Amino acid sequence: MSKTPYPLHTALNLAASGIPVLPLRRGKVPFGNCRACADNACGGRPNMKTPGPCRCPGVCHAWAAATTDPAVITSPAWAEAWHRAVCVGYHPGGAGLTVVDLDDADAIDWARTALPATRTVATTRGEHWIYRGTMASRNAVRPGVDIKSTMAYARYLGPGTGPMADLPDVVRALAVKEPPAALPAAHAAVVPAGVGGGECPHRTPAYLERGIAMAEQRITGASSAVHATVYSTFLAVLSRHGRCGCLTDTHVNRLFTAAQAKGETPRHCADAWTNARTTLGL
Repeated sequence: MSKTPYPLHTALNLAASGIPVLPLRRGKVPFGNCRACADNACGGRPNMKTPGPCRCPGVCHAWAAATTDPAVITSPAWAEAWHRAVCVGYHPGGAGLTVVDLDDADAIDWARTALPATRTVATTRGEHWIYRGTMASRNAVRPGVDIKSTMAYARYLGPGTGPMADLPDVVRALAVKEPPAALPAAHAAVVPAGVGGGECPHRTPAYLERGIAMAEQRITGASSAVHATVYSTFLAVLSRHGRCGCLTDTHVNRLFTAAQAKGETPRHCADAWTNARTTLGL
């Protein structure tokens, strides 16, 4: 791995543009916690379960140390770290961004067919695709693909090329874990009423009613990642009920109503619905 020339200079320029930065040592990893913060002695965020900056004056707690404050970046507490740093890291979520980290050629080929074009940065083995918007971070969402946004850090490798697109639902959905077995599978999907026409395998209206009610409950109970939850729930309902024609406009309106009660706009609901249909080829 090549060393970034003048990492402190790069970090200050990024911070001035509103991108929280931190030094990374060899291996592209953050510096370890200071003695006061080791083993969670400070009550800080070693487990990275809550967002927000690290309150330690040193370079502690990985992504939580990232800052835009030049006084911190140039402080004596950070000086040794910059002297040893090989590159600059940044907190994408803190800058309002999401990085789709594509590790190899196969992952890049997948992205070119599955994701909207956006700003692209070349990496050692692959590419970073950068979108405007934040979401939950998650590694290994598919072979060779990681998502870095909130509570994560990425290596800064340059400004990239191409215009930056808004974060699409298809990326948000990648980070949504499958629901418990009692719920419809997360990879299922939703289609408009009247689509289908095949023989209904569900046998009783009660089965469909239970599925819609559980979908409403899942959306209503979302405490975070509402966009992704709405999209994946639409997928779940349609995958189970969308091809036999048993869904009605009333069922669809119930799902939209639940989503809008969580703050989603009618337009976003319609976009998520359309994207779900497209994903399933409906």
